[in-house]
Amino acid sequence: MLGFILFSLCGIAFIILGIYAFLSKKEVAFGFWANAKMFPVSNVKAYNKAVGKLWCAYGAIFILLGLPLLNGQNSALILLSVIGIMAETIAVMVIYVTVIEKKYRKKGG
Repeated sequence: MLGFILFSLCGIAFIILGIYAFLSKKEVAFGFWANAKMFPVSNVKAYNKAVGKLWCAYGAIFILLGLPLLNGQNSALILLSVIGIMAETIAVMVIYVTVIEKKYRKKGG
């Protein structure tokens, strides 16, 4: 139960980041890469909306992947949650780079 609560708190934190991105007036620099500079954004409002959706979806799926932890200390289920989060994180990075960054990077920047 404690594991699921911790998963849920982390998922809620990601959802809060997504809501913050929706409401932000400046481009949100929730970069996935350490020490990376933010690229120039062509449409800040649309970019923030896309990033907000991405983080909210990530948080919701993160919480869903924690559901197997409600079943107790089953190693196979915990492994399923961990592998699922790893796959989800890689998918989010791919979506960010191939869709969001590609679409909203200012041309010539």
